[in-house]
Amino acid sequence: MDFLFTPEIGPLLFAGLSLASFISGFIGVFTGAAGGVLLLALMAMVVPPTVVIPVHTVVMLGTGAARTMIMWRHVMRGTLLPFVIGSVIGAALGANVFVALPINWLQAILGGFILLVTWMPKLGRLGAEGGRFAFLGFGATFLGVFVSATGTLLAPFVASASPNRYNHAATLGALMLISHTAKVAAFGFIGFAIGSFVPLMVAMVLAGALGNWLGEVALDYTSEGRFRLILQLVLTALGLRLIWMAAPELGLF
Repeated sequence: MDFLFTPEIGPLLFAGLSLASFISGFIGVFTGAAGGVLLLALMAMVVPPTVVIPVHTVVMLGTGAARTMIMWRHVMRGTLLPFVIGSVIGAALGANVFVALPINWLQAILGGFILLVTWMPKLGRLGAEGGRFAFLGFGATFLGVFVSATGTLLAPFVASASPNRYNHAATLGALMLISHTAKVAAFGFIGFAIGSFVPLMVAMVLAGALGNWLGEVALDYTSEGRFRLILQLVLTALGLRLIWMAAPELGLF
């Protein structure tokens, strides 16, 4: 049954995906990471594989826009222009270049990199801020064309540059908004048609926006130290999970 003309999506699944977007929006603000990865993992189990990444990208663009509007006063604006420049280049190349590395190698490298930057935070502050965020914009958007959820890659660097948890959550949301916007343009350029999923995407964006708002409220009830600990633990778990997923294919066990 196609609910609201959405292919292969019934009413219960429609509601479930909206709830998943709400939860991931809350987690994305409150922990500073993981929301997009969680939502992608859930969507990959039920959304047709040919459209899961474009649909996920549009949903995350919408929730990122909501977070940015809600928390704009906390965004570190100096990071935005360099990130825009890097994202445009990354999207243009990602839409036309075949990724030579197998996905398991990408997972292992990304997982190890996340662990390294999370537990050695000075690495996330190397170089001038402008150049660092231009490079991050390129890398996150280029990889995002293929794996969509790259907020986890950005989170350690944003954490290193952020004075407090509000700056972290707001700036990460703004940077991912830029990255997802560039990717949506790239998907349109290479001919992805996802118009039939508009009702689902609208519902998920609205649910994610509500989750973002409640996530910001939750930040008022946690200390800076507790927030940093939660973020570090979440990033560590995600980094280890990526390595664990890649290990069998790499012959590690």
